[in-house]
Amino acid sequence: MKIKKTLALLFSLTLGLSAFTGCNNSEGSSTANSGNDSQSQNKPSSSSELIKVGIINNDPNESGYRTANDADMKATFTKENGYDASFAYSLKNDEQIAYAQQFIQDEVDYLLISAAGTSGWDSVLKDAQAQEIKVILFDRTIDADENLYEASIVSDMAKEGETAVAWLESQKLSEYNIIHIQGVMGSAAQIGRTGALDDKVSKESNWNMITQQTAEWNAETAQQIVQSVIDSGKSFNVIYAENDDMARGAVAALDKANISHGVGKDVIVMGFDCNKWALEELLKGNWNYDGQCNPFQASYINDIIKDLENGKSPASKVVIMEEKGFDASSITQEDVDKYGI
Repeated sequence: MKIKKTLALLFSLTLGLSAFTGCNNSEGSSTANSGNDSQSQNKPSSSSELIKVGIINNDPNESGYRTANDADMKATFTKENGYDASFAYSLKNDEQIAYAQQFIQDEVDYLLISAAGTSGWDSVLKDAQAQEIKVILFDRTIDADENLYEASIVSDMAKEGETAVAWLESQKLSEYNIIHIQGVMGSAAQIGRTGALDDKVSKESNWNMITQQTAEWNAETAQQIVQSVIDSGKSFNVIYAENDDMARGAVAALDKANISHGVGKDVIVMGFDCNKWALEELLKGNWNYDGQCNPFQASYINDIIKDLENGKSPASKVVIMEEKGFDASSITQEDVDKYGI
């Protein structure tokens, strides 16, 4: 806890026991939802004993990955584990920054951020630092001076893209005619997964981008993009979708048009995130590739916070999650059970 809060607590103790027992705030910020309301029966007598964290995340309904990520955070940052956690969600960078400013006003001890976009964070992070609030990034990187945050627990999105493109190259097609469906523009996941493909297309004459559009992680929009290409009569043999939900939407358009897809079929289907249902599509041979994106960062963050509370700096400023890609020709049921989210 910050020194100023400790002093405030000592002052309140001089006012009597009633002040000590009356300072519990289980409701959280007015701009966010408390993650622990259902556990209020087991909470300590005073929220001042807890580490106060404000957690800013993307919409948990965005994808299976995000649902798993949010559930992992809520299961870890509980009152039983020593936290008073409030949660705020948005897919828009400006809204997330506004939530961060509110959490700073609420004097949280830690600000945990999965940024919707990589830019625009410097000012609010400087404000947090001025208020002695420690910032930890998770899931996504941002463009900011690393002195403004304690640690970053992230996936290597660029490597995810490189691994996927290397796999696609290994298929040795005579010509690659690609429908590229992007996530939210400017997000670390979109930048990383797009970068490797853009680079390859720019260098190889037989790699052609039939269309490149954002579906903002949405299955229905992805279906509309693919349907538009089908209606145009343009030929394609690869769908490179930057998450599983968009791949599913793309496949829905293929099925509607009776276009075969998967192993040995007309169209290669690629997704990211490794939802269990998506890996099952690989196992059936209906999809060809799925890139892993590990959603379970909460335990890493918890360890870092405990170290910081004990005066110990994180061993590394950046912690990269271990990830892999899965091929329909080699995936097993054990892989589905172990890695599916």
